[in-house]
Order: sequence, then structure tokens, then C-alpha cells
Amino acid sequence: MGDKERVVVLALGTLLLFLAPGYLLHVSPRFAGSLAGGVLGIMAATFMLLALVYPAVKYIGWLKVRVTRHVSLGRLLSFHIYGGLLASLIAILHSGHKYQSGLGIALIADIVIVIGTGFIGRYYLAHLGTEVRRQQALLGTLRTAYDRIALHLGRQATVGAAAPDVPILTLVDAIADIEYSLGMRDTAKRIAGRWIVVHIVASILMYGLLLLHIGGGIYYGLRWLP
Repeated sequence: MGDKERVVVLALGTLLLFLAPGYLLHVSPRFAGSLAGGVLGIMAATFMLLALVYPAVKYIGWLKVRVTRHVSLGRLLSFHIYGGLLASLIAILHSGHKYQSGLGIALIADIVIVIGTGFIGRYYLAHLGTEVRRQQALLGTLRTAYDRIALHLGRQATVGAAAPDVPILTLVDAIADIEYSLGMRDTAKRIAGRWIVVHIVASILMYGLLLLHIGGGIYYGLRWLP
């Protein structure tokens, strides 16, 4: 995960957070059915369909073998992330903030859930894993230092020498703090680790709602067509 990708995704995600509740300031009831709104709707649906390329390649064996000869899974994942974010932003613009249809509200809410769980899986868990590995390495260093000092104290006690001034209690406190922190992080990781189930279920629901939304638009007529 490069710095450039992190900055772009953060910018798009922040923009999405500001656009979603934009109905508080702006509502355009007829925009979604206009020509411009229809074009945005088609663009959003297209990006949503293109976002399926990554999971298809990842989980379909023969497709994975053929595609990964030319494109890495990492690049496809980046395309999946960007495509999902762009689809969400364009879908909100397409709605014109007309949150009156139950189907439309459910679709927008589900899109936000999909993006949120995707962010957890891609960034939060990756960051959490890095922090856990860093603290485990520090814990190993502290335990090694503790064992060395404890061995030294044991030898001094055997020969009857005075105990040296060593920060063993400080080490014990530091080890206890890190072990507690690791325990809390493991708990958080187990809870957040269920993101993939929510992400997949929400994604399946999103595509189902999208089909209903497109079908409803065609059934009731597209106003921007002559």
C-alpha cells in the first residue's frame, strides 16, 4: 500500500462522506431522470460492474491463471478500490440527493456500508497488523533483556554480592503494558476480521438493489430519451 494510493483513497473517501449527507443543503428532485443524471447513473453502474473484475479473478481459478499473467492481483485490487469509490461518488451525484425512494435510500446506504467495510479490510486491518508485529518485536526485545538481567541477579545472589541497580521493575511494567496492548489489539482484530462477511453480503445486496433500480427506471420510462 503506497503513500500515493493512501492519499487518493483518503481524499475520495472524505469527499464521499461530505457528499452523502448533502441533501441537507441541496436537493434536485428531477436531476436523476435528466440526461445528465442518466449519464451519471450509467457511469456509476459501469464502475460497479468493473469493480467485480478483482473478486472474479481472485476466486475463479482458471481466470486467475490467465489474467495474472498480464496484470497482478495488487493492481486489480487498486482498480477495485478506485472503481468502487468512483461508483459511489457518481451514484450520489446521480441521485441529486433525492432520498425519497425506499429503493434509492437502501442502495445509497448499502453503498456506504460496502465502502466502509472495504476501508476496514484494506487499511485498518493492515495498519493494525503492522502495529501488532512492531509491538511483538519490542516485546521480544524486552523479554530478552529481562531474562538477561534476571540471570545476572541470580548469579549475584549465589555469590552473596549486593544486587546491582537495574531497571528490572521498569522492564516488568513495560512488558505488562505491551502484553495488555497486544491482547486488546488481538480482540479488535478478531472483531474487525469479520468485515469480509459483511462486505460480501452487502456487495451482493448492492448489486441486487442496482438491478432493481435499473429495472424500475426502464419500466417507468427514461425521461431523457426522446
